[in-house]
Amino acid sequence: MGKYILSLFFLFSFVAVNAQELEVEAKLGNPSNVINNGFIDLDVSGGVPPYTYQWSNQETGLNSERAEGLTEGIPYNVVITDSEGTSTTRSYEVKAEAITEHFNGTFVPIVENMTAILFWDPFSAIGVYDPIAYADIKNVPTPGWEAGIEDSFVLKQWNVAEGEHVEEGELIAIIGSDRGEDINAYANTTGTLQHKVPEGGVIYDFENTEDVIEAGAHFFASIEYDEPVMLTHPNGDPQTHNIPFIVIWLIFGAAFFTVRMGFINFRGFKHSLDLAKGKYDDPNAPGSITHFQALTTAVSATVGLGNIAGVAVAVSLGGAGATFWMIIAGLLGMSSKFVECTLGVKYRFINSEGRIFGGPMNYLRYGLEKRNMRGLGKFLAAFFAILGIGASFGGGNMFQANQSFEILSGQFPMLVGNGFWFGVVIAVLVGIVIIGGIQSIAKVTGKVVPFMAAVYILGALTVIGINFENIGPAFAAIYDGAFSPTALKGGVIGVLVVGFQRAAFSNEAGVGSAAIAHSAAKTNNPPSEGFVALLEPFIDTVVVCTLTALVLIFTGMHEIEGVGGVQLTSDAFASVISWFPYVLALAVFLFAFSTMISWSYYGMRSWTYLFGKSKKTELVYKILFLVFVVVGASISLGAVLDFSDMMILAMSFPNIIGLYIMSGEVREDLREYFRKLKAGELFKKQKEAKAS
Repeated sequence: MGKYILSLFFLFSFVAVNAQELEVEAKLGNPSNVINNGFIDLDVSGGVPPYTYQWSNQETGLNSERAEGLTEGIPYNVVITDSEGTSTTRSYEVKAEAITEHFNGTFVPIVENMTAILFWDPFSAIGVYDPIAYADIKNVPTPGWEAGIEDSFVLKQWNVAEGEHVEEGELIAIIGSDRGEDINAYANTTGTLQHKVPEGGVIYDFENTEDVIEAGAHFFASIEYDEPVMLTHPNGDPQTHNIPFIVIWLIFGAAFFTVRMGFINFRGFKHSLDLAKGKYDDPNAPGSITHFQALTTAVSATVGLGNIAGVAVAVSLGGAGATFWMIIAGLLGMSSKFVECTLGVKYRFINSEGRIFGGPMNYLRYGLEKRNMRGLGKFLAAFFAILGIGASFGGGNMFQANQSFEILSGQFPMLVGNGFWFGVVIAVLVGIVIIGGIQSIAKVTGKVVPFMAAVYILGALTVIGINFENIGPAFAAIYDGAFSPTALKGGVIGVLVVGFQRAAFSNEAGVGSAAIAHSAAKTNNPPSEGFVALLEPFIDTVVVCTLTALVLIFTGMHEIEGVGGVQLTSDAFASVISWFPYVLALAVFLFAFSTMISWSYYGMRSWTYLFGKSKKTELVYKILFLVFVVVGASISLGAVLDFSDMMILAMSFPNIIGLYIMSGEVREDLREYFRKLKAGELFKKQKEAKAS
């Protein structure tokens, strides 16, 4: 008995000696005042190597002892585990030093909290579906292939028969290329092999437009997993495909208003064009700008980086199929714009000096007051105004100045390091326009918006025209991608959400901002401005966003990984028109400039609602706005810009609540408007008689 006890004692002693605790030394660094460039280096000893590192930063791999690109002033956790399962947890924080780093670090948790609300998924929360992404198969790409490569590949020999089980790293095929070299292709996972190309068949031919357009044309095989595999981020966290609450809120509202207004987005389209052309412009009607000027002012606030960079993000995340859902979202959004802009005119206030005050603040307060909801109306109006001010300084100002400087300095190196002076110049230009008020803003946008839109659309049509033979495969890729996408793209739900999300962010239908611009239009009939407004999502999303997506698909750029945003769109144009990135940079600048001047008006009307309608109050706001232009161009603000951009989306909460309550009123106004239109009671310009 004693021998057994002694043996156990030695065994436990041996385990205790060998099961050493992991010892960790960390080196933290903050190389410069640039935000989000902190790093943590770990030196681990003890236990039994190799070690795995599960960082709270999702972009850091499980085998990496170094985490970089970290936000200063934010704690990061890492769980270190050795090969025997012994683990320890550490927490580190790269110290913020520069004022920009302190701002950025402060706003990161605020943005995370806003994200938790705006992007909360109610369906997964109640167990309707599992948001974690799983894959049944893994496609096997042709070794050496990359998007845009000028080479052709033929499958010379299969080494493993179809339906056979293969192990990861096993030689499965030999592929030949135009460059005269044979390429060994190996299994990239373990499972059952499925052939996509017969022996001797062409896998990919760069001269075949269908291969260039088709998503995944370079895959020559697929391997079916033995069990579905959970997709993960580099740090091991599961990938999820959520249905964000904000997207549900905007799209459900748009669908509701489409049905409630009798599909006004379709049956009112022709009349909308007539109004925008000026056929019904009454020079004696109250207001200060024409229907067309109101349209261009509102369009200038929405057409911009979302149409260029945002679409590239959508296509890179959701594939070609995201384009289809963007179009659907744009068509539905037309109805939201109709309702909010009709109410914007109906509840506007014009003072004795002829200055106009309108928008969601007015119809939320006074429209609900008519329904004995005074308390709710005052709260929603004030909440909207607060969000509107924040959104104008951030998403409508600093973000635009910041991104236009980044894009222009990328094309014109002499601008690098001169963000402050760039901001000063832009502030002067913006100041010249906004000091003059809505008439001045409308005159500028009335010229800039049609010009920049024409340049961009002409460039897109040129790329499409040069590659016109790709139109069949392109639309096939859009349709197939919309209804039969891979698990990596999130399946149908994932692609749908990406498309809807980018469209909602781009055209701002339901946000209520456009109602502020349209409230200044010269009209006696509020629904007339609703008709004009419904053209905005059509122009912004159905036309401009779709053209951007088609450029990406036609040039095969939707297959490129690791490049996103405006750079991907620029590369797509450059692949056909080498000098177009310079034109695109100028167009982006004009987009940003026009967005700033339009959002200055939106913010100012929110400001005057809260702080009074005097000209002195307006001047204080304008000065603050111009200061933020310089700030936005001068420094990187990271999470500050994310926060202010989210405020634009948050504006939709108070706005759409009010639209639901007042939708019946708008429907009755619409019926009366149609009656007047059919009876010929509306003012209409007479055609000038030809000179005899």
